[in-house]
Amino acid sequence: MLLEICLAVLAGILAGVFTGLTPGIHVNLVSVLVLSLASALFTSIQPIILVAFLVSIAMTHTFVDYIPSIFLGAPDEDNFLSILPGHEMLNAGKAYDAVVYTLYGGLAALGIILLFSPLFFFGLPKIYAYAERIMPFILIVASFFLIYFEKKSRLWAFIIFALSGILGLATLNLPIKETLLPLFTGLFGVSSLITSISKKQKIPEQKISKLKQIKLKMNSFSKAITASIIASPLCSFLPGMGSGQAAVIGSEVMGNLNRKEFLVLLGSINTIVTGLSFITLYSIGRARTGVAAAVGEIITLTIRDLMIITGVILVSGILAFLVTLYLAKGFSKIIPILNYKKISIFIISILLAVNLLFSGWLGLLVLVVSTFLGVLCIYSGVRRTHMLGCLIIPSIILLLL
Repeated sequence: MLLEICLAVLAGILAGVFTGLTPGIHVNLVSVLVLSLASALFTSIQPIILVAFLVSIAMTHTFVDYIPSIFLGAPDEDNFLSILPGHEMLNAGKAYDAVVYTLYGGLAALGIILLFSPLFFFGLPKIYAYAERIMPFILIVASFFLIYFEKKSRLWAFIIFALSGILGLATLNLPIKETLLPLFTGLFGVSSLITSISKKQKIPEQKISKLKQIKLKMNSFSKAITASIIASPLCSFLPGMGSGQAAVIGSEVMGNLNRKEFLVLLGSINTIVTGLSFITLYSIGRARTGVAAAVGEIITLTIRDLMIITGVILVSGILAFLVTLYLAKGFSKIIPILNYKKISIFIISILLAVNLLFSGWLGLLVLVVSTFLGVLCIYSGVRRTHMLGCLIIPSIILLLL
């Protein structure tokens, strides 16, 4: 059994590298595929082996998927915010550093998961109902601060936030599969790529620093990790909350974070949310990620299963950290010698095809509209985090109803 679990973890890491590096292919799609084949696989594979495979995919994905987001401007629905500081560091020749900062956050998240697991296990059933009642007011306050602290133009910040909210509401009520895929792809992905093409952007040579040179002051690291500790549990068990909203809440609570701190925050949040989703599934019976939902369909979790899952989280997370470091070095060497305009057009083509395949023509329409809004936000000069209105406004309405 131990050998089978180890093999499942290694296979999951390989699959996680594939989903992480491939624009538009989310780990949830793999979960759906495994779930559809589960009845046939059960005859020869124990359910816990499939669970270990899915958990290792999910954990690896949270580390690797920052590479296409930072180097190519092709975001996943969980890491779209990394484009904002990541692209700036790419233009400064420090994309490798940007990836490493997300990895620092992800590595720290493994310890946070261990810390929070008992709290979620024993405390979550007791506080869940109360926390759910106050969440819309937390989001309202976060929205106010998000707009109030805009340095360029509060009016434009409000316009972008409101338009994004309207677009989010409309999109979430359309009969589209993988609803968030075209929404985020347009707002944060294609809009960035189109802007880069129009500016005839040339990627500078990327510096590959040693890890000991990629430093973050202890108070900065503590600030970012504290923000993730405050925010991550919220989207681990509350409906409508994603890592994007959590990042905004954490960032606003701790004050404006610089680029490095924000990347650490993002890397930490995604890994924490993924890891704690399995504890959430056990403690309150709610799945807050696609992988957790698939696990819930495959097996009824026991304490023993949770211990195995925790071990898989730690092992796959550490190995994913090392694998992502290696891959980021390779991308750093290759990206400057490639034609960025052609790469951008190629990535846009892939994103269009993936969105058409999984979200249909309506999804493609959403992608076009969200791309225009993303470009408008870029040229207005306000922070692109205001486009999180596409999630925050629907979440507030959902929680108030």
